[in-house]
Amino acid sequence: MNTTEPYASVRYLVDDVQTAVDFYTGHLGFHLNTNAAPAFADVVRGPLRLLLSGPASSGARATPHDASGPGGNRIHLVVDDLDTEISRLRDAGLTFRGDVISGPGGRQILLTDPAGNLVELFQPAREADPATG
Repeated sequence: MNTTEPYASVRYLVDDVQTAVDFYTGHLGFHLNTNAAPAFADVVRGPLRLLLSGPASSGARATPHDASGPGGNRIHLVVDDLDTEISRLRDAGLTFRGDVISGPGGRQILLTDPAGNLVELFQPAREADPATG
């Protein structure tokens, strides 16, 4: 497979394209790439291109009926300070699913977009300094 596309793309089905654009650009550091609302828009953050497909888009219409709702998959966004991000986003009135989970790789929490799609905010574990143990 050959492609010159500079991004990895993920499609999220959303109820309202403009509301989704506002969420991702206003809260999570994405910038608008294409806006064909109300059917479709795409936003970009680093190498991730997030395709936001409204009910009238061809991407949403191609989805089988039994797979049309948000699923357990999620985009994964790395943050420098998870606690600061959680405070900032809670102050903006955004909704989290559950509490912070810690593991050997780091800490994470799930956020939902306005359509219920999941966004994982992840802070990698800090590696111990070999000089100090």
